[in-house]
Amino acid sequence: MSLATLHDLHRPLGGTGLSVSPLGLGTVKLGRDQGVKYPTGFRIPDDAEARRLLALAREQGINLIDTAPAYGVSEERLGPLLRGQRDAWVIVSKVGEEFENGRSRFDFSPAHTRFSVERSLKRLETDRIDLILVHSDGNDVAILRESGVYQTLAELKREGKIRAFGLSGKTVEGGLLALQQGDCAMITLNLNDQRERPVADYAAIHGKGILVKKALASGHVCLDGGTDPVRASFELLFQHPGVASAIIGTINPLHLSDNISAAAAVIRQERQ
Repeated sequence: MSLATLHDLHRPLGGTGLSVSPLGLGTVKLGRDQGVKYPTGFRIPDDAEARRLLALAREQGINLIDTAPAYGVSEERLGPLLRGQRDAWVIVSKVGEEFENGRSRFDFSPAHTRFSVERSLKRLETDRIDLILVHSDGNDVAILRESGVYQTLAELKREGKIRAFGLSGKTVEGGLLALQQGDCAMITLNLNDQRERPVADYAAIHGKGILVKKALASGHVCLDGGTDPVRASFELLFQHPGVASAIIGTINPLHLSDNISAAAAVIRQERQ
């Protein structure tokens, strides 16, 4: 087990006032095993395994945890699993996508947005969520301009129920609009897909937050031969001044430790 940790490598998430570890733990696999795009099948970990994974992440310097209503029972499980540890974590959740009976449906209306955040607060057993992202269906610009979701999130921020908000989107135009009017964007950026890089460029200039999803292309990048794909992926991400953190969705403790070691090595090298 490697001794490299991320404790001294936390960085600001744009201008949100939040300080995050360069890797975050994604928890879709704690709550849902249907309709997920991973190269291999998996079994949802039981509570003891999930508790060990969270303890390992925290021990090795991860303070960022990413969940969503669309991740099945992820939020409900995290509430009890994180009891007594609230201040140790920066919690990211989402609004807009619901996953029911094996299918996604989307609702970005003000009423549903407020309902969803209140439900997440209850499930996560907390009085505030650090960051709420709009879980886009791909129509990023229309959602931001027409649904009222951002205005509702701004109200919830003023009420102190959330600390920051943004968009987990699929387009450059959506990402740029999300940053102009909000705090953060979650983008896809990996060795196979760099189309959303302009969003990170904008964030770096304007002091906004960027989280990266699919940093290892949902595990697919690890299947390619040749150079060390995990290290190469992290070099791509952490050389970019706009990127605060990459979300890693592993439930394998060894993979988690290896990813932490690789990220720590890349970031320390960058700093020299």
